[in-house]
Amino acid sequence: MTYRMLKAQSLDISYDHKKILDNFKVDVGKGEIVSIIGPNGSGKSTALKAMSRLIPVQKGKIFLDGKDLQLLGTKLISQTMSVLFQSNEPPSDITVEELVKYGRTPHKKWYERTNDEDLTIVEWAIEKTGLTLLKDRLVSSLSGGEAQRAWIAMSLAQRPKILLLDEPTTYLDIAHQLQLLELIHTLNRELGMTIVMVLHDLNQASIYSDKICVISKGIVVKYGTSEEVMTKEMIRDVYGVECEIDTHFHHGKPRINLMGISRVTTQ
Repeated sequence: MTYRMLKAQSLDISYDHKKILDNFKVDVGKGEIVSIIGPNGSGKSTALKAMSRLIPVQKGKIFLDGKDLQLLGTKLISQTMSVLFQSNEPPSDITVEELVKYGRTPHKKWYERTNDEDLTIVEWAIEKTGLTLLKDRLVSSLSGGEAQRAWIAMSLAQRPKILLLDEPTTYLDIAHQLQLLELIHTLNRELGMTIVMVLHDLNQASIYSDKICVISKGIVVKYGTSEEVMTKEMIRDVYGVECEIDTHFHHGKPRINLMGISRVTTQ
């Protein structure tokens, strides 16, 4: 039986009397990579914010590592979960190494200074993300891909059990997108870290995920493996486009070839 690291149970979220998530459910096993996909405005980022307790829910429960998220202290949540959203703006004068050190904050009392154990973990996180030669550089001087790796290194320094990422490949060119996804995949496989991420690219979600959660208009319409979720019918119904599915690709994971706007949706 798979141990559940993160579970959202029947979540309802509304803004200004408009329902954003309706009976949202997701069940993430320990060591799984789960991608949340869906059209713009479907509630993907809202789901991620709810599961990290950044926004309140009107109904439902969230369980982190088997415990009710609402009953946990902020410090304990930070020791268990790390969250990265699209807009990460560090101070202009902070170096990569200094940024990564912030990842140790949840494990320190307010009066404690960085010790040798912290420095060892920071060095490990920097090495793991391939930033050793850049550790003295200002984060503001890095390329988009390098900066994303620096933020992930900070998250690694937290030593979390689960990492939540909101569209981590946004603003990156294709090469850096793939490098970042390979890094995420490596962290998952080598460290057993559970990953939940919002993605736009259907093929990236198909290739790099153990499970995929499809949201449309705030409702989960499919949840399962790539093979179970990535069908022509789902893509037509949710995205309004026709496609062909190639199943002889990347260890049997489906590859989606978009063909054009669905006539069904235009009639």
